[in-house]
Amino acid sequence: MDPLVTRYLEHVRFEKRLAERTCTLYRLDLMRLLDLAQAAKLTLLQVQTGHVRRWVAHMHSAGRSGRGLALILSAWRGFYVWLGREGLMTHNPVVDVRAPRGGKPLPKALGVDEAVQLAEHLEHDDDPWLEARDAAMVELLYGSGLRVSELTGLDVVPSTEAARAGRGWIDVPQAEVQVHGKGGKRRSVPLGQAALQALAHWLPLRNQVPGMLMQPTPGASSTALALFPGRHGTRLTVRSVEQRLKRRSQLAGLSTPVHPHMLRHSFASHLLQSSGDLRAVQELLGHASISSTQVYTRLDFQHLAQVYDAAHPRAKRQ
Repeated sequence: MDPLVTRYLEHVRFEKRLAERTCTLYRLDLMRLLDLAQAAKLTLLQVQTGHVRRWVAHMHSAGRSGRGLALILSAWRGFYVWLGREGLMTHNPVVDVRAPRGGKPLPKALGVDEAVQLAEHLEHDDDPWLEARDAAMVELLYGSGLRVSELTGLDVVPSTEAARAGRGWIDVPQAEVQVHGKGGKRRSVPLGQAALQALAHWLPLRNQVPGMLMQPTPGASSTALALFPGRHGTRLTVRSVEQRLKRRSQLAGLSTPVHPHMLRHSFASHLLQSSGDLRAVQELLGHASISSTQVYTRLDFQHLAQVYDAAHPRAKRQ
């Protein structure tokens, strides 16, 4: 171990009081730096920006991810900042070096059968009030592609207060949900037959929250207007929706826990697979740019590739 590295690790451990795991990762990253410098016949104090750029390029070509390289560079950068404070370096060779941008991971979507399995799951041992509410939430997340924040912000009727507070509402007679999305933009999304049936079952039960005044009128309070209240009478939180959905997916026997945004991804992916209309999917999702929606074309191709690999006799090499 180089004495400078040893001193720096003592500094981050005892003076900065970083976690033991972080110190261990710093040690590994600095040992990598030391190995690279020694291979180039350099001391750590002789390293220049050009050397760092070449090493990063080499590690990237060897398969290191952009995120992994960013973490390595962060450790190296901190080390050279410390050397500068100690008066041992007049420049930081890492300061202007950035890791290559990693590819954006594809969103995770359920298969059609899994999404239907989740939506149609019925938990007989659960509270009927909770079961009806959760079923309606799943149908809106998957059937209309809502963000979870848009879901929790829905009211049962439109109101002036809802408009000021940035909330949406359901319009059952028109089979639409009026959504208040990102950037204050409003959009109308159709309610499918399954969602309408789930809401028809849920809305009469919704008013049965003990001790809660449920008055779905334009002058009512935010709590009374909430389409999806909790058992204590308050508007359901995003975290509560996440927990209920995770529980439902496990009880339904799905192989992976489901989070709300996975249902939005599933809505977009399945709609695009069936229609091929990218612009319509963009409008329904409320994306400001078509580039945000185009990721689902990659998901669609991934699905086709999987079908090809599984079925075509020439797909796999012997």
